[in-house]
Amino acid sequence: MTRLFGTDGVRGLANGLLDAQLALKLSQAAAVVLGHRQVPDGTRPRAVVARDPRISGEFISAAVCAGLASAGVDVYDAGVLPTPAAAYLVADLGADFGVMISASHNPAPDNGIKFFARGGQKLPDEVEDQIEALLQAEPHRPTGAGVGHIQRFADAEDRYIVHLLTTLPHRLDGLTVVLDCANGAASGCSPQVFKDAGAEVVVIGADPDGININDGVGSTHLEKLQAAVVENGADFGIAHDGDADRCLAVDHEGTVVDGDQIMAILGLALKDAGKLRDNVLVATVMSNLGLKLALRDAGVTIRETAVGDRYVLEEMRAGGYSLGGEQSGHVIFSDYATTGDGVLTGLQLAAQVARTGRTLKDLASVMTRLPQVLINVRGVDKARVTADDGVAAAVAAAEAELGETGRVLLRPSGTEPVVRVMVEAADEATAQAIAERLAGVVQSQLALETA
Repeated sequence: MTRLFGTDGVRGLANGLLDAQLALKLSQAAAVVLGHRQVPDGTRPRAVVARDPRISGEFISAAVCAGLASAGVDVYDAGVLPTPAAAYLVADLGADFGVMISASHNPAPDNGIKFFARGGQKLPDEVEDQIEALLQAEPHRPTGAGVGHIQRFADAEDRYIVHLLTTLPHRLDGLTVVLDCANGAASGCSPQVFKDAGAEVVVIGADPDGININDGVGSTHLEKLQAAVVENGADFGIAHDGDADRCLAVDHEGTVVDGDQIMAILGLALKDAGKLRDNVLVATVMSNLGLKLALRDAGVTIRETAVGDRYVLEEMRAGGYSLGGEQSGHVIFSDYATTGDGVLTGLQLAAQVARTGRTLKDLASVMTRLPQVLINVRGVDKARVTADDGVAAAVAAAEAELGETGRVLLRPSGTEPVVRVMVEAADEATAQAIAERLAGVVQSQLALETA
């Protein structure tokens, strides 16, 4: 049986896989696992519920709130807010758990439900499995005074904005920043917090209508932000995704500054301030080798994890590290947040520009991105990729050819029937040639038999 929970909650087509009935059942099961099992008898658990502005979030949120209240949970409905805001508010309110309704950077027809435990922490697999196991059980149904209240969390956004402003090491006076809010959850709070921090703000992608989230704007579509930065003569631009847990940037010339470069800038800033715990940055195996080389030269060690912000978080918690993230722009500051926070990341990046008086382009030059070629090989046996002698020999030969100027990564996809072949090298032509050669070996060695 296929597991319902994926790498980041339950996600799928709204009114397809994810309908009101499933939302109701999931919330009733979560009420038991995250609520009643965690509080003293006779105490009503409390939960924060938030969503991004996609239209399906309205009925899914109604179903979630109804399911929680019917199972004896007091619900604080925070309305439209970023995912990291929901996580923060669970901790700030002292709630027992939280629910975020969002499909992040996916298009509007999709939606998702993710849960946060007490303190705003993401759930481990075993807790998600407990929730899933209860879906077929008779739900907890108190009566009379045992059912929960549903109330509007009226100052939720204000609390989050105040929290963000308290993290600033330097005000942003004198900076002009373009913000692309992806017509998503940050459309209200991100422009407000940058203005409160002193920046002159130009805003695009901040007119959500329920169906235009991530549509040609945001961190997956940077062209409009690049044009707006140049057109307005801005110092730089910041792009969020639909639920604002990501941040990518654009310098004053319109050049993209990705998550690896952002981590390089902020990692070195934290090290200089004595706040980079153990001088360690946590990143995934997909981060560019240029990040590792730049930080190594500065005395910073990178601890690598599997792809996915949940694995970055696990490693950060295990080692007590203060900074980690992904090339895609999920950046986690454990001193201030329990998950990736695109608004927080944008503020910290802007503060570094303001503090140093240097351009974002200059700050990003600390790291040289090596050309990276990724080829997805289909029709092969993913399970054999790490055990095949022929593939291993081809990888070893490629690594010997590249030496310290590049690297090879072969990875079975966790979500698709493909093997990903990634090669980094000192130049694009070398990376492309080696990647194509290895993809050919994977195809010939691991090809699935067809009838």
